[in-house]
Amino acid sequence: MKKLLSSKLSRNYMITFGIVIVGFIVIQLLIPTGLLSSTFQGLLVNLCYYIILAVSLNLTVGILGELSLGHAGFMCIGAFTSAFFTNAMADSIESDFLRFLIGLVIGTVAAGIFGILIGIPVLRLSGDYLAIVTLAFGQIIVNIFTVLYVGVDSHGIHIALTSDGLGLEESGKVILKGAQGITGTPRVATFVIGIILVLLTLFIVLNFINSRAGRAVMAIRDNKIAAESVGINVSKYKILAFSISAALAGMAGVLYAHNISSLTATTAKFGYTQSIMILVFVVLGGIGSIRGSMIAAIILTLLPEYLRFLQDYRMLIYAIVLIVMMIATWNPTCKAFLAKHSPKNWFKKKKEVE
Repeated sequence: MKKLLSSKLSRNYMITFGIVIVGFIVIQLLIPTGLLSSTFQGLLVNLCYYIILAVSLNLTVGILGELSLGHAGFMCIGAFTSAFFTNAMADSIESDFLRFLIGLVIGTVAAGIFGILIGIPVLRLSGDYLAIVTLAFGQIIVNIFTVLYVGVDSHGIHIALTSDGLGLEESGKVILKGAQGITGTPRVATFVIGIILVLLTLFIVLNFINSRAGRAVMAIRDNKIAAESVGINVSKYKILAFSISAALAGMAGVLYAHNISSLTATTAKFGYTQSIMILVFVVLGGIGSIRGSMIAAIILTLLPEYLRFLQDYRMLIYAIVLIVMMIATWNPTCKAFLAKHSPKNWFKKKKEVE
C-alpha cells in the first residue's frame, strides 16, 4: 500500500513539474520564430508570479482551510523590502543579479516573518472574521508604505513621515519616497528566473502537503477537535502553513518588483482587488488543486489582455467566462462528464481494448 501511494505521488509530481517544464521549452522554442506576440512575451514574468501567488494561497485556502484576503499585503512586503535592499546596496554590490538574489531571500523571509506575526493573533479567528482581518491587514500594509520615507547614509537607515524629517547627509539618498514609491530598481527578473521560482514554489508546496506537517494541517482542516484529541498542536501547524504561504507570496512580490522600474504601494497590484483575484484563481482552479490553480492563473491572466480589442465588452466576456468556468469546475454533472472524458480515462480504455 505504501509503495502504491509513493508511486502515485511520484507520478503526480512528474505531471505537475512536467507541465511547467514542457510549457517553458515550448515558449522558448516559439520566441525566436516570431509566432508569439510582444503582448504575450511581456506577460511571461506576470504569469510566473501569478502562478506563485495562486499556488501559495491554495496552501492557506485549500490545504489549511482558512479564507485569507491579505495575500497582496505579503506580496507588497516582499516587493518593497527587496527593492529597498537592491537600491540601497547599489554602491556596495555592483552586480544587479547578485543584489536581486540577496533581495529575493530578504523579501521572502520578511514576508514569512510577517506571516508568523500576523498569524499568531489572526488564526484564532475563522471564516468571515479571518477574511475581514486579513483584508484589513493588506490595506494597512499598503497605507504604511504609502506614507513612509526611508533613506540611507553613512549613519544607517533613516525613517520618517516626511522627506524633510529624514535628516540625511549630503551623500545620503532617499529610496522610499512615500506615495512615489521606489524608483530605479534594476529590471533583472526574466522568464527563466520566473520559471525557476515557480518550480521552487511547487517543490516546497507539494512536499509540504505530503509531509507529516502537511497531513497534520489537513487533519486540522477536516476536523479541528479530532486533530486536537490525538495530540496535534493546532496553533503550531496553522501558523506554519500560513507563514509558508506568506513567504511564497513575498517571493512573488520580489519577482514583480524587479520586473518594473517604478514601484508604488498605491498600484492595484497590492490592493484588495488583487487579493480577491488571486482567490478567484484558487476557487476556479479547484480548492486544494495545485495544477488547477496554475491553469486558472494562466487563463485568467491572459484572457483580459487578449480581449482588449473588444473594448467595452471585454469585462463582460471575462465575467461570462468566469461563470462558465465556475459551473464546469463545481457542478457535479459537469465534473462527472469531464472526468469521464479525461485523457486518463482514454488511456485506460485503450489499455482495456488492447
